[in-house]
Amino acid sequence: MTETVLLIDDDPGFRDAYRELLAQEGYTVAEAGAAPKALAELRRTSARLVVLDLMLPPSGRPEEGAALADKILAERPAAKVIVVSGAGETPLALRLVERGAYDFLAKPVDPDVLLAVVARAAARLALEDRVTELERSLTAREGDASALLGQSPPFLEAKTLCERAAPTEVPVLITGESGTGKEVFARYLHARSRRKDKPFIAVNCGALAPTLLESTLFGHKKGAFTSAIKDAPGLFVEVDGGTLFLDEIGDMDPALQVKLLRVLETGEILPVGAARPLTVDVRIVSATHRSLESMVANKTFRDDLYWRVRGIEIGLPRLADRVGDLPLLAQHFLNLSRALVPRSPATAISPGAMRRLEACDWPGNLRELRHEMQRALVMAGGRGEILEEDLSPARRGGAPAASPGDEPAEGATLEEKIAALERREIAAALRATQGNKSQAAARLGLSRQGLLNKMDRHGLK
Repeated sequence: MTETVLLIDDDPGFRDAYRELLAQEGYTVAEAGAAPKALAELRRTSARLVVLDLMLPPSGRPEEGAALADKILAERPAAKVIVVSGAGETPLALRLVERGAYDFLAKPVDPDVLLAVVARAAARLALEDRVTELERSLTAREGDASALLGQSPPFLEAKTLCERAAPTEVPVLITGESGTGKEVFARYLHARSRRKDKPFIAVNCGALAPTLLESTLFGHKKGAFTSAIKDAPGLFVEVDGGTLFLDEIGDMDPALQVKLLRVLETGEILPVGAARPLTVDVRIVSATHRSLESMVANKTFRDDLYWRVRGIEIGLPRLADRVGDLPLLAQHFLNLSRALVPRSPATAISPGAMRRLEACDWPGNLRELRHEMQRALVMAGGRGEILEEDLSPARRGGAPAASPGDEPAEGATLEEKIAALERREIAAALRATQGNKSQAAARLGLSRQGLLNKMDRHGLK
């Protein structure tokens, strides 16, 4: 889809130049010279990219443009508003970024920089659209299917194998580190199988004592043991015709492994205390984060059961190995987190914060990323963008995103220049207030804690 860029500037000459520049790059361009016309064009075109000069009529003061930016973001929170400001308007532009504006450019605007920032904003919109589309389609089919989002080759290989295995009756073993989404893959497999209208039940083999797990799986007769006050059918009976997901099968007691092997070989179960077996029709899907091959070699897992449950093995990649999937997944988890944080706005992840996330190893995989996004949304405090300071300390521990000096290094990126400029403004405010942080925060339009966070980020004392 071709994005529409709304140019808002009271200088027709600038609008003409910007329009020609953006049109050459394939954007549809709308324009306005004042707030009323800008809002009308926003509604007419449904523009999601806005380039806004702060100096607007009737007063010609930057507060006019700031008020318009707030109105645009209130009406269209997902819009990417790029603020154009003069050198003296930098603090105001920074405050607008904190309130939800996408970025700001200082006059005179370099054409190449403008095109780069607009292209980055358009790419962000495309990513958010993709996340929304995938969430909608996957939720319609499988519910919360976070682990099924991605386009990296190792992920797609696992998903394709899952789809091919689903219509068969072959037992499936799903392997991978903790947090890679093994249960979600098992549910996905069940949803695409001929058993999709029958039950799906999951049980963690390592979470129950062996005797309790046996009774849970196979059932028991009244009086079979002290607390057996009535018959219990067991999960194999309850899931008859459907799919039983045995998570962490490597933790199963050897005695239970024998009983499970019999079910796979004969389709019969023997409830605890029963005299006769029952016949069930159950498909087994297993999962483990352990190496069953090593356990077989160490005689802690039966080799005959291993070959039974490993009809088809689906290996799930670590999050660190899913190159390119992290932005999609992080935004997805951020969207899901809004349900846990009342009145939180539509929130994006800043480029600096995303670089921090991409630099992490994520030993906890998808589960760890989900928790990180929940925390970041809470720390953002209603801001429409996740910044580096919102991430947990462990995520901020990599290389700094900006030069620690007062001036950016030669060849620095636009974001590094902005970070250096923010550092200079904070340092100047502290000097002007003789180090009084509360006064400096008020001078900059920040909360005291917000200032402290930024000081920590920039290495200021």
